[in-house]
Amino acid sequence: MGIVRLSPRVRRKLRNGLLFTSPWLLGTLIFTIYPIVASLYYSFTDYSVLASGRWVGLLNYRVMFLRDERFYTALKNTLVYACLLVPMSLTLGISIAALLNLKLRGMGIYRAAIYLPTVIPAVAASIVWLWLLDPQYGVANDILRRLGAPTIGWLSDPKWAKPSLVLISTWGLGTTVIIYLAGLQDVPVSLYEAAELDGAGVLRRFRHVTLPMLSPTIFFNLVMTLIGAFGYFTTVFVLTRGQGGPVDSTLVYSLLLYNNAFVYYKMGYASAMAWILFIMVSLVTYLVFRSSGRWVYYGGGG
Repeated sequence: MGIVRLSPRVRRKLRNGLLFTSPWLLGTLIFTIYPIVASLYYSFTDYSVLASGRWVGLLNYRVMFLRDERFYTALKNTLVYACLLVPMSLTLGISIAALLNLKLRGMGIYRAAIYLPTVIPAVAASIVWLWLLDPQYGVANDILRRLGAPTIGWLSDPKWAKPSLVLISTWGLGTTVIIYLAGLQDVPVSLYEAAELDGAGVLRRFRHVTLPMLSPTIFFNLVMTLIGAFGYFTTVFVLTRGQGGPVDSTLVYSLLLYNNAFVYYKMGYASAMAWILFIMVSLVTYLVFRSSGRWVYYGGGG
């Protein structure tokens, strides 16, 4: 196969195109590709930032799986958090979106109110929740006292710590709700009319029309929520001052990874944890994609 000779005009366009995209290419190479490759190398080293890395082979991975009990604690906490958050995000998101899809006066105000919390920085929102859930002076326990109910150690009781994190996560559900709302508004009205003519009630229309037509949106939100749950960090870091307490009940995977990297300066070990996290997220995402053929309906037959 001979070499294709480009005309001067095409070469000039190619050169200009590369020059225009070179900042993005360099940024991707320096700030994305290089750190990924470097972290894989450091995961096989004893690297502490303060000294050059020493090759230790699979030692970091062996320590992680055979000796580090906090690794399993963090993994368990993350899985529990994901298992609580995903169903709540799914049911609550669709329910709120269905309410926001009603044709009521002033609906724009309600939609803005639901979305507004998502524009507040996570750190600021976390500090507000820290005040609200304070066991002595917080609004939540004050309401319980007025109702005559026992108070709750929201973030100080190991039994309530993880549910409290899930509750706080629903604060930022606005983006998910808006995506569900867009999906609901894309459902053809003719399908509802046909189902109504066949005698289908509200529940049957929701089950046989709304859910199938909304399944691509549910699939997208499911994947994004799962990825977000495995990378959950900022809120728990602020609420527990980076400790993951009480008694490691909120020590999620990303928080332990951060502490190993920037508190204990075990960069090699943290890099190994990062790659295990990447493999877990990839596996879960792959399984969700594999299952999507059974429950996701694409109108165009895709």
